[in-house]
Amino acid sequence: MPVLGLGVWKNRECTPACLEALRVGYRHIDTAQIYRNEEACGQAIRESGLSREDIFITSKCVSKTHGYEKTLRGIDKSLRKFGLDYIDLFLVHDPISGKEKRLATYRALLDAREAGKIRTVGVSNYNIRHIEEIKEAGLEIPAVNQIELHPLCQQRPIVEYCTQNSVLVQAYTPLLEGKFQQLIPSLHTIADKYNKDSAQVLIRWSIQKGFVPLPKSANPARIASNADVFDFELSEEDMAALDALDKGKEGAVTWNPVDVP
Repeated sequence: MPVLGLGVWKNRECTPACLEALRVGYRHIDTAQIYRNEEACGQAIRESGLSREDIFITSKCVSKTHGYEKTLRGIDKSLRKFGLDYIDLFLVHDPISGKEKRLATYRALLDAREAGKIRTVGVSNYNIRHIEEIKEAGLEIPAVNQIELHPLCQQRPIVEYCTQNSVLVQAYTPLLEGKFQQLIPSLHTIADKYNKDSAQVLIRWSIQKGFVPLPKSANPARIASNADVFDFELSEEDMAALDALDKGKEGAVTWNPVDVP
């Protein structure tokens, strides 16, 4: 899995953004059924000129579509929309549907993988107890947990659990929905030290923490800039300064439904 991905939430007509991202070196696009842009992502893949095997595609099924049969039908529908033979990573988008439907949905993903329709099974917005219930059901642990992650919302217990159990952590909203200048006014001081911008520092922080950040943008210049993060490394001091900004749950800037029962 590429260590950086393009998020396309709130971008229904995301073909241009995806094409620009693929042009400047991204090889991972993160979407979801509820984003209603799987067709646009698929169009970008076809127009990019790249081999299908070189592009990593993630999609997800949200709680209102959970359930074994619904999930299988949804995967087939997603494949038709993408115009693809398989999806690289498919996630249970959230745990809101409750234990019974969560597990049924997860079983459907495992079966879809066995059928060759998806390559990897994961979850999103899952807390420790949600992953533990998968283990208790005798099912294999998810390969990925995608959660809101940035210096203000570090979800440390979940991250520690995932690390201990070899679950890769993907970071959505790594740029705080673009509110980082107002929410972290000191960020520019660190950025100036490296001759980088604040968004690049946040993405670099995420990568150095071992996460896979998924910055979202439809602006070609920002898409390119957000990928220009591999020619510098934040010092231990600066990493510690960013780590110290954690506000726990209060630092979340989006839905972050990890605490549902």
